[in-house]
Amino acid sequence: MKANVLLSFLIIALLICGKTVHAQDAAKVAPDKVKVLFDNDKVRVLDFKFKPGEKTGMHSHPEYILYVLNGGTSKTTLSNGKTSEMTTKAGEVRWNEAVTHDNENIGKTEIHALVIELKTPTKK
Repeated sequence: MKANVLLSFLIIALLICGKTVHAQDAAKVAPDKVKVLFDNDKVRVLDFKFKPGEKTGMHSHPEYILYVLNGGTSKTTLSNGKTSEMTTKAGEVRWNEAVTHDNENIGKTEIHALVIELKTPTKK
């Protein structure tokens, strides 16, 4: 009986951990919207495009810089359920702390941005 309970617990834990690891990487969660352009030991550069009505799925970023190539209006849902809306314009640059979120394009234009993820946290 104890062995069955332990085995069940381990299987559930592996399933949850496996899903979490896979679900955290934007390029794996939304490969049709996110392409890795560059990746080394310091930074990773993502090319991010999504059309009106599309969502990315829940994913995570370390600290990152957002450079907007084509702006629009998006809704962000954090992992705790809080939501916010953001309108961006081409040429805009934003600094962002590490986050786990989902994005939805709620505007009328395709949003296109570069996400530059820092692999070494900045000093506070």
